[in-house]
Order: sequence, then C-alpha cells, then structure tokens
Amino acid sequence: MMSIRITAEDTAGTVQQIKDAIGGEIVERWGEHILRVDNEIAKGSIHFITFEWGGSLLEYNITFFEEIELVMDASEYNPIHFTYCLKGYCEHRFHNEKKRRKLEELQPAIITSKSGGFNHGYFPKDIYLHINVVQINRVKFIRKRLNDASMLNKKLYEVFHDSYHEKRFVYLGTYNLKLAELIDSLNDIKQKGMIRIMMIEGIVYQILSFHMIHHTKDLKAEKNKAPLVVDELDAIRTIAEEISEDVSKEYTLEYLSGKTMLTQAKLQQGFKHLYARTVTEYIRHVRLEKARDLINDKELNLNISQIVYSIGLSSRSYFSKIFKRKYGISPSEFLKNKQASRVSA
Repeated sequence: MMSIRITAEDTAGTVQQIKDAIGGEIVERWGEHILRVDNEIAKGSIHFITFEWGGSLLEYNITFFEEIELVMDASEYNPIHFTYCLKGYCEHRFHNEKKRRKLEELQPAIITSKSGGFNHGYFPKDIYLHINVVQINRVKFIRKRLNDASMLNKKLYEVFHDSYHEKRFVYLGTYNLKLAELIDSLNDIKQKGMIRIMMIEGIVYQILSFHMIHHTKDLKAEKNKAPLVVDELDAIRTIAEEISEDVSKEYTLEYLSGKTMLTQAKLQQGFKHLYARTVTEYIRHVRLEKARDLINDKELNLNISQIVYSIGLSSRSYFSKIFKRKYGISPSEFLKNKQASRVSA
C-alpha cells in the first residue's frame, strides 16, 4: 500500500502532493485544474476547481494499481467533505480508529475531523473510481453564503458553525440516484472558458444542496437505512433504465415484479425511494419526457397520433390531458409552436 501524507492548506495543495507521489502532470485553464496520470501507479485524472465562496470541487476519475492511503492533516486544512462515489468505493477512518468505514457506490457521505486530527482515506487497487467531493471551508462559506445557516437541520447547523473544528462528524446516507444524475451532468458541459466555470459552479451548488436535503430526509426517517438492500436497488435501477429506453412497451406491475424478482410492495417502495415516484408515476413521467423529445425532433417530424402510439399509449385524449397537466400546454399547441419556430428560423 502506498501512503501519501497530505499537509496542504487547500485543495490545490492536496492534488499537488498527490501528484508528487504518483506522478503525472497538472494542466490549468480558467481556474480549472486537471492532474492527468498514466503510469505503473495509476491511470486517469483528478480534477479540481476552487471557488471564492469557500467551496471547491474535487473529482477522481482514476484507477490505482496499488492501494492508496491518504493521511490528511486536519490542522492545516479541515473542510467539510461532501462525498459521493458514482463508481467504485472508498474507505475512511479517523486517526485513533482501527476499523475503516466504507463509502459505497451511490451512497452520500458527509465527513469532517477535529482540528489537529487526521483523516485517513483509502482507495482500492485495480478498481475504476469516479468519486465526487465538494469541500467546504465553513468560515468562508458562512460569511459569504449562509449568514446564520438557520435553514439547516440542527446537526448540519452545528457542523457549519463549528468554526474552531472542535468536533468530528460522520454521516453515511441511504442510497441516492438523483445525485448520480446531477454529478453526471458535469460531463455534459461543452462550453469553454468563463461560461463553463459558471455552469460547473451552478451544478456544484446543486450537488451541495442535494447532500443537505438528503441528510435531512434521512434524519426524519425512523431508521437511517435504505428501504431495500443494494442488490434490490440495483434491480430497480436496471428495470427503470429498461422502461426509459423502450417506453412503447406495456409495463404491468406483474411483469416488473417478475423481472426484478421483487414483490410489488418492494417495487413501489424502491421507486419511491430512488425516483420519488410510484411505478405508474415513473412510467408516465418517462413517456411524457419521450413525447416531448419526439415533438422537438425536427428530423422525425411525427404527428401527435404517431407520437401517442410510439410511447405506448392508445388514447390521444388521455395523452393530451396528462401532457398539458405536466407542461402547461397541450401537445398540439406545443407542436404548432415548434413548427412555427422552425419556419421562422
């Protein structure tokens, strides 16, 4: 195992000390830094941006070829870490702990140490990692963004106002797919320069907000535990992707239950947990999203009846009703507006 001592005072210094240990090259443009490495120790990149309001984005898209331990000195730099593993996993312990805690794939985590303490982070060997970390300097953040932070729940309020870093805090949340979708959207930004940085900053705010909202949601739950086990959640994610990819099929609860090997009650529970919708609501949602995309597709140029058929519905009047309820405009009007804009263009 390679152990890397981190004594830096900020995110930039942290990545520099990782580079000094594993090699690679850091490139910078418009305040966006990327460490790229391809050698016998690791292959991939570590990306970071620091914002003036006390936040920073740190993303790992990397495979290590030996286990890596980061020993982080919290007396120099002790932010609140809002961590989420999209792919793979990582582990953590405080200096006086022997047992590591595992941050699973799709599991939000919030961790901070005491001043003068140490955080130990562990990255596994030979596993591709996509890990998103939003780091918050609490003093700067409170001063510039939160005022008295009175809208936070009591536990997070205490964490943000612990300006002398006197307490440790660890939260490992229930699984959250919305964060994965939001973090993935960072990869969809094609703009360059200042516009790109502004768009990234906006998504970082959303990621931070989702972490806080999810933490509050977990606190309100009777138990801080996902309603289903990981394998069951994965089965629901898989069937949800099947629905999204082919909305024309007829999906009954009996079919979905048989396909996932889950009871109908667990199906409903899992969809509510992952997508905040019942199974029926989710199917209706993805069908309407597909219908909107088809109306926008100028190459296909489908009429409303063709669109209704292509999304698995048989009643045009029912489709018009639910479309208008969701988007505030009838599909016919929406289509006319699109056709008119194409002509004028």
